[in-house]
Amino acid sequence: MKKETSDILSCVADYYTAKLNKHGETPRGVDWNGTESQELRFGQLSKCIEPTTPFSLNDLGCGYGALYDYLNVIRSQFTYHGWDISDSMIRAARGRYIHRENANFAVASEPSLIADYGIASGIFNVRLERSDAEWFDYIQMTLDILNRTSRRGFAFNCLTSYSDAEKMRDYLYYANPCTLFDLCMRRYSRHVALLHDYGLYEFTIVVRKDL
Repeated sequence: MKKETSDILSCVADYYTAKLNKHGETPRGVDWNGTESQELRFGQLSKCIEPTTPFSLNDLGCGYGALYDYLNVIRSQFTYHGWDISDSMIRAARGRYIHRENANFAVASEPSLIADYGIASGIFNVRLERSDAEWFDYIQMTLDILNRTSRRGFAFNCLTSYSDAEKMRDYLYYANPCTLFDLCMRRYSRHVALLHDYGLYEFTIVVRKDL
C-alpha cells in the first residue's frame, strides 16, 4: 500500500472511531443522520443484488454492521463479510453479531476474498484535508478493489456535487455523478445504473457484470 493511501486510511479510521466513541452503535456513530435515511440508503445499494438465494456479500467500510441487519430482514440466505479500517468498529460489530454464523468481520482496507456482491456505503464522503485530485484517485483505487472482489456486481454511494451550496462542508467530498457513471461504464461494465432520485443529497451507482 502506498504511504499516501495509508495516511488517508489512518485519518479516516480515526475520524470514524471518534464518531463511534461519541454516538455508539447508531447511525450517528457512522456519521449518518438517522435510521430512516440509513435504511433508505441501504435500499438503493442493495439493488445490486439479484433476487436469487443464496449469495455472498462484501461490505467495505461496514462500520458496526448495520447493513447486516437490513439484509437479514429482506433476505433469508446469505453470507456477509464486513471489512473496516477502524479497529473499534470491528470490535463493535463482532460483539453485536457474535452468534450469527453467516456474519464475519475483519479489520482491513480491502476484502481478502471474492464475494458475489460488494457494497461500499459512505466511505467516499469524508476527505478531511485531502484535495479533490487526491480523493478522486483514492475513489478510483477503491472502485478497482470493489470490482476485483465482486463476482456479480457492486454498488457504492457518494455525496452529490448537486447539493445546495450553503449546506456543503469543506471536509466532505461531493462527487460529480456523471463523471463516476462514465468511469464505471468505461472501466467495469456496460450495465450501470445511476440512482439520484431518492431524496438525499447523494447518489448511488449500481454496477452489474456480464456472467
